[in-house]
Amino acid sequence: MKLYLLTAATVLGLGTVAMASTDLDTDGDGAVTWEEVQAGHPEVTEEQFIAMDANGDGALDADELAAAREGGQLPENG
Repeated sequence: MKLYLLTAATVLGLGTVAMASTDLDTDGDGAVTWEEVQAGHPEVTEEQFIAMDANGDGALDADELAAAREGGQLPENG
């Protein structure tokens, strides 16, 4: 029973992270570009985007989006 609950919690948690990328990821490629961030949050500066892009690949993945939202760098909605 405990394993079932742990598995369910893990799956639900991963689903939340995956969904975090879909609201801004307008082309559905799993990454959020500067242009996609600007379309959803024009108040975010390019410097802020670069700071959110922890691996420096020019796009935000689900982990980077989650970290930016948790850190207050990117609003939860949109």
